[in-house]
Amino acid sequence: MADEPAYILEIRGVEDDAGAPATREVGGKSRWIGVHFECCGVYARIYRNRRRSAYVGHCPRCQRRVQVTIGPGGTSQRMFRAY
Repeated sequence: MADEPAYILEIRGVEDDAGAPATREVGGKSRWIGVHFECCGVYARIYRNRRRSAYVGHCPRCQRRVQVTIGPGGTSQRMFRAY
C-alpha cells in the first residue's frame, strides 16, 4: 500500500465559504464531500482540512489517499469519483 500513488484531484469548482449551498456547514458540523472510490467500489465522506484549502481523505478499504483542492468558481456537486 505504501508504494501506491495517492489520488490528487484538481476539481475546479469545489468552492469554500462563499460557494454553493451544498458545501456550507450545517449546525456547526464539518464540511464534507462524498467520494466513490473505484479502486474498491466503496463510498466515503471526506472532510475539509484545517487550512480550508482542500478536502482530504482515504479509501476505507485500501487506504489510498484522495485530495480535492478547493478553488474559485464553485459547484453544487457533492459526489465525486476517484479512479
